[in-house]
Amino acid sequence: MRNITTFISRRAAIVTAIAASAVLAVGCAKDTTAAAEGDMSMGTGPVTVVEYASVTCHVCAAWQHENWEAFKTRYIDTNKVRFVFREIPTPPANVAVAGFQVARCAGEDKYFDVVHAIMESQTEWQTGGNPRDTLFRIGNGAGLTNSQIETCIKDPKGLEAIDARARAAREAGVDGTPSFFVNGTKIVSPGSASGPTLNDIAAAIDAELAK
Repeated sequence: MRNITTFISRRAAIVTAIAASAVLAVGCAKDTTAAAEGDMSMGTGPVTVVEYASVTCHVCAAWQHENWEAFKTRYIDTNKVRFVFREIPTPPANVAVAGFQVARCAGEDKYFDVVHAIMESQTEWQTGGNPRDTLFRIGNGAGLTNSQIETCIKDPKGLEAIDARARAAREAGVDGTPSFFVNGTKIVSPGSASGPTLNDIAAAIDAELAK
């Protein structure tokens, strides 16, 4: 992944700095329920659930592994929730940025499949594997050729968009991944090792549905 890493490393460092600076901006949070440029969403329910996460975040991967299917079945498939996913690259930022680029190039219909596949693959490259091989395998599985993946990862407009989304996360007061907001209210589960628990998220959703 030398050529890809070389190309994106400087911008990835900038994106990481932007995302990290979110901890300094909690006091100036904006409405997280408003539609934002680059939102990827599923479902059409009356309650909006926004997740800020990264494909290289191990806690995000744990949440997805433990909760995604149950959450999707209970709320998205039943049109109770509009689920919005917003990207925040976390270290290694070059891998996260490349992963998000590949997911978007795969198309809206395959975006979530690619994001989840990269999360599930973390062990492959975190224990000595080459993240390039993982991203290309997943991209190929989504129908992209190696040439398309190379072009996609290097796309300057896509990289600029990632910068913008990281800034938006900072302005929303996001201070970690994964972060979940239910109709604009942040959900916190102290002591949880995999982010906000599904029970806490469900309680907030159900309360909104009952209004």
